[in-house]
Amino acid sequence: MTTRNLQVRMARHPQGELVEGDFEFTESEKPSRAAGQVLVRNVYLSLDPYMRPMMDPVRSYVPHLNPGDLMPGFGVGQVVDSDSDEFPIGAYVTGRFGWQQYAAAAVQALRRVDPALGPISTAVGVLGMPGATAHYGLMQIGRPKSGDTVVVSAASGAVGSLVGQIAKLNGCRVVGIAGGPDKCRYVVDELGFDACLDYRAPGLERRFAEATPDFVDVSFENVGGPIMDMVMARLNAHARVVLCGAISQYGKSSAASGFPVFELVRQRATLTGFIISEHMEHWPSAFADISRWIAEGKVKYRESIADGLHAAPAAFMGMLTGRNFGKQLVRVGAESC
Repeated sequence: MTTRNLQVRMARHPQGELVEGDFEFTESEKPSRAAGQVLVRNVYLSLDPYMRPMMDPVRSYVPHLNPGDLMPGFGVGQVVDSDSDEFPIGAYVTGRFGWQQYAAAAVQALRRVDPALGPISTAVGVLGMPGATAHYGLMQIGRPKSGDTVVVSAASGAVGSLVGQIAKLNGCRVVGIAGGPDKCRYVVDELGFDACLDYRAPGLERRFAEATPDFVDVSFENVGGPIMDMVMARLNAHARVVLCGAISQYGKSSAASGFPVFELVRQRATLTGFIISEHMEHWPSAFADISRWIAEGKVKYRESIADGLHAAPAAFMGMLTGRNFGKQLVRVGAESC
């Protein structure tokens, strides 16, 4: 077993769209665990859009990264050194391990993964933070009712794809927005959305109006920008807008957008932003529902997996521009050793 620990760090604050030079690879000695910690060998690294705003030196809900900092993120790995009965050697766990091969992690910050529930990669996907985000955002903030029209942007992604399927299970009409005909076919034919609009094709606003004849009751927003503007203009009275992300705006200036704020007033709508890490009490019930739906064949998921930690920067940049399909992961190492 190697004694070195390959890591990916932020080399500098990005200037707009990410480039390879914004990242740097370093090696250090494999960490040793301290009292109350276990040593974890990372197997899968989760790449998520929230990491991009952390690279900008601006005020946010978490401290921003500085040059030289380890890139953050959830991972799922195998315990290789431990004196914990709860997390013994060989157990699979998930936590905030960052972009590296090995991590020493406090036991109270870990969640044990049950491989019987599905592939361990799902612990950072449909049965991880994205799954909890979709479940909490829709059910607690969106409050879907049978017959509602629910619109989901980034509909083929890790969060959006699950939001739409849960909305269908609640009797809603679901309209997705995604980039490209292949993603739209997947969203409709495999996931069961009622419609999906390719935002890259001409006539988006006309097609959106045709797809939402009864207007919009719940908007689950992952993209922001002009797509969000378009959805806001078709809100129903007392609509709920779930502000999960704004990936189209990450890395761009804070210039004013065309967001039709007064539509929120006119339709007495509720717009709520949320951070799923502040609602950890909801995670167990979310995973119980989602794992049952997967077992019953009511929920499907898809993963894009890049091989090797050296592939992480390119995979991350690709995810931010929509080149991934479903949950974006990096396979850091073998599943068992």
